Amino acid sequence: MDKTTIQLTIPNSDLSMLKKLIAGMGWSMSILTKKKKSGIEKGLEDIEKGNVFHAENSADLVKQILG
Repeated sequence: MDKTTIQLTIPNSDLSMLKKLIAGMGWSMSILTKKKKSGIEKGLEDIEKGNVFHAENSADLVKQILG
């Protein structure tokens, strides 16, 4: 029997219905986990959100961190 693999993106609320359909048709299913974000991706998101701070020197940096 020939097989085709597909990837679907569906709302979590529809997952139970999809599982029932798959079981009824005798198909198989595997759930892919989300890819972890790399450090550079997290950093770029911080820049986009404006979560970037500037320090004039190391003393200023320590003052900002410790308050």
